[in-house]
Amino acid sequence: MRRLKILTWHVHGSYLYNLVQAPHDFYLPVRPGRPEGYGGRSGHFPWPANVIDVPFDRIRDLAVDLIIYQSTRNYFIDRFEILSPAQREGPSIYLEHNSPRAHPTDTRHPVDDPSVLIVHCTHFNAMMWDNRRSPVMVVPHGVVVPDELAWSGERERGITAVNGLRRRGRLAGLDVFLRARERVPLDLAGMGSEELGGLGDLPHLDLLRAEATYRFFFSPIRYTSMPLSVIEAMALGSPIVALATTELPRAVPNGEAGIVTNDADELLDGMERLLGNLPFARRMGARAREVAREAFGIQRFVRDWERAFRRVLGEE
Repeated sequence: MRRLKILTWHVHGSYLYNLVQAPHDFYLPVRPGRPEGYGGRSGHFPWPANVIDVPFDRIRDLAVDLIIYQSTRNYFIDRFEILSPAQREGPSIYLEHNSPRAHPTDTRHPVDDPSVLIVHCTHFNAMMWDNRRSPVMVVPHGVVVPDELAWSGERERGITAVNGLRRRGRLAGLDVFLRARERVPLDLAGMGSEELGGLGDLPHLDLLRAEATYRFFFSPIRYTSMPLSVIEAMALGSPIVALATTELPRAVPNGEAGIVTNDADELLDGMERLLGNLPFARRMGARAREVAREAFGIQRFVRDWERAFRRVLGEE
């Protein structure tokens, strides 16, 4: 399709890095001090040239083809502060990153507008949200993992990567992680992980390099959208151990690409088997890599997003 000019915000760095692999120009508003949502080309990612920082007070002068909102702040506050009336009335998408929090089945989505396409990251999220009058489309995650990085699993430990695990508590599985760490050797990476004796917030590429050496990747998260960290670990060829919640049972075939169950004993037994049996772990990791490349490849992700762009632009 033709090259588009797209305005969005820096809300989730990992997701944004994958999104900007699409062959379009992405404009990011920036405020002094780079507060939340206005960080632009920040963080550990090697941003490509099609990602362009724009001072927030110049956004309304841009000629853009469409807007992608990524948070309730974007939709209810930012658009009235920095967008022109014409921009607000133009084609727009609301990218919903999360599962409904207030109630798993009865939470109304904050956007209720037949002219705004809600794009969900998982089929689980699309099913659980009450999307009201808004049209809905699902674009499953896609990830970029360097081809030269491949799982070896020589380190007889598991690794977990969760931002703010202590702060997010039971939702992110703090208790699950701490209980598992009492029985098996586990390391923790992510923002705030130092509070729990973890590795800290590693640059993205350094984290992937480290993960490739661990025997398995463990996600203790109870309730969230499909974690990008799990998909990236799969793409490396790492076996996955995770709770069978939200989209994970669909994404990680249990007994093939990993151990996905809500039985705490099965999770721990599976971890111990992976630690003690490298050939078993290698077979699972190979299947995880195969699944990730088929289901979460960046080319498929870009194609899906271009379908969403054509839909809101009336070019289907």
